[in-house]
Amino acid sequence: MHFAKKIMVAAVTACTVIGAGLSSAQAADKPVIAGIVFQQDIYMKTVLAGMRAAAKAGNATLLEANTDNKIEKEAQTIDTFIARGVNAIVLTALHPSNSLPAIERARAKGITVITVGTGIDKAGVVQGHVKSSDRDIGLSTGAAAATFINDKLGGKANVAVLAFKSLLPGQSGERTGGFLDNVKKGTQVAVVAEQDAWLPEKAVAVAGDMLTANPNINVIYAANEGGTVGAMQAVRNAGKAGKVFVFGTDSSEQLGRGLLAADNVLQATTAQQPFVVGEKGVQDALAVMKGQTVPAEQLVPVKLLSRGDKPAVEAFIKELRRLN
Repeated sequence: MHFAKKIMVAAVTACTVIGAGLSSAQAADKPVIAGIVFQQDIYMKTVLAGMRAAAKAGNATLLEANTDNKIEKEAQTIDTFIARGVNAIVLTALHPSNSLPAIERARAKGITVITVGTGIDKAGVVQGHVKSSDRDIGLSTGAAAATFINDKLGGKANVAVLAFKSLLPGQSGERTGGFLDNVKKGTQVAVVAEQDAWLPEKAVAVAGDMLTANPNINVIYAANEGGTVGAMQAVRNAGKAGKVFVFGTDSSEQLGRGLLAADNVLQATTAQQPFVVGEKGVQDALAVMKGQTVPAEQLVPVKLLSRGDKPAVEAFIKELRRLN
């Protein structure tokens, strides 16, 4: 779940305008796919970039929309695309159960639906789901943190966790659970604080309060991009660079620069591959429309980015700029 260069993300009204601009001939010649994300962070923008590339390669028209983390807007957006007569919808579902009714309405109209990144909790409704393993995301960062704690902190650490349970409890739990399972292997780790904070501004405040209330914290784990950005800034604001170390989740140019920064705050983050997620989602939609069978679930491997591998971080930033 994770929250650049500007990519045009159409709102519902804009989607209608885009759709209205399609001629009958275009509709007949090209399949029309709606690409829906639920926020405008770099992860979602890169998912859209992947959708866009796959649509172009597949000679399809892609209509883009952003539901702004609002379940009612998601439902309205899906209904708008149903009314426009799109052939497929590829979306990051906002909620595993609350997103279901609108998706079922689309399926009842014969529209192909593929979920990417986040999905729904009812089997047999969508025709495919493409994602990264949230547990693998946590396990990856947790392993890096365990190595760091053993090598740099004498095998002991007091950890604070920034999660997003109230937004997506299952996804947040998988990430934080994976992190904690691995970070505790071979170390003496105590979790002294855990709160929700997934947007950068909120995460700065929450992490700052954690550091004030628990001055013995020396490691912060954040379960998404916004939380990681906020944790970095909170450590800097508190004047604790070199004393408190951040381990995070997701990828962005800002996080890449954080790994390269001389302040030594951000140590590692596990990146998903959102371009591949979006690309495979549209590819699966096109395949289903051709009568082909696609896997019910496909896992896209995650990728650790760490301060200790500067060339990989620099290559990541370069590729991110190319895609966006």
